[in-house]
Amino acid sequence: MLTLRRSFRCKLDRSGYGDGSDKWRAMQSPGLPPELSEFGEFTQYIPDILEPHVTMVARAALALPFAAVLGAMLAFRPRARGTPPRSAPVIQTQIILALVGALVMLIVGSSLARAFGIVGVASLIRYRTKVDDPKDAGVMLGCLVVGLASGVELYGLAAFATLFMLIMLWIVESLEPERVKTFELKVTASDPTALRADLEQVLRRNKVKFELRTAGPKELVYEANLPMSVPTDRVSNAILKLRPTGELEVVWEDKKKK
Repeated sequence: MLTLRRSFRCKLDRSGYGDGSDKWRAMQSPGLPPELSEFGEFTQYIPDILEPHVTMVARAALALPFAAVLGAMLAFRPRARGTPPRSAPVIQTQIILALVGALVMLIVGSSLARAFGIVGVASLIRYRTKVDDPKDAGVMLGCLVVGLASGVELYGLAAFATLFMLIMLWIVESLEPERVKTFELKVTASDPTALRADLEQVLRRNKVKFELRTAGPKELVYEANLPMSVPTDRVSNAILKLRPTGELEVVWEDKKKK
């Protein structure tokens, strides 16, 4: 507190108030300790400290939603005839990357030093672990950029960007279809043709998307996409109840995607 008092007295001296002692005593509120008076002087600088952060948040409030809308327009563009269907994680990742790009440029601004710093940090990243969901890779980049914003003391921008990305992730993940696991389902029976209609009804009842691959004299082979929330034993038990005498054999073979 002594250092703070000396700094204010120096300012008064430079303003032409002699040694500053008389004016300093006059500025102090009567009946208040010197510490409270000094704190009141310090609070006058708070608006100046907060002003650049508020300005940056206002810029981000315009730039990030605009980038998200443009990224969504590109991600949800009409699919041309004959092209493969787009996966939900890829669509989500494209939107997140648009946000990350806008956030990087907000951090860099016109500072060449920050631009080189971001390039240097990005060149150090060597993430070799396989990522099943591309969206997780986009979130990793988002975490990196938020850390960079915090490192250059853009705290308001870092907090607002984190909140905005959380909202966008919640929106895009709520639109994501339920994940499925692909199996090769083999059902062996003495008369699979007579069993087929009831078997496929059981699969539909359990929300299993299927496609018949083989229909032989002793077995039916399906490619089945089973929702992650549906266990295979529940479906197997329902299939076995179609022939309670023990004439059925059900085999689930995990099918790896290439």
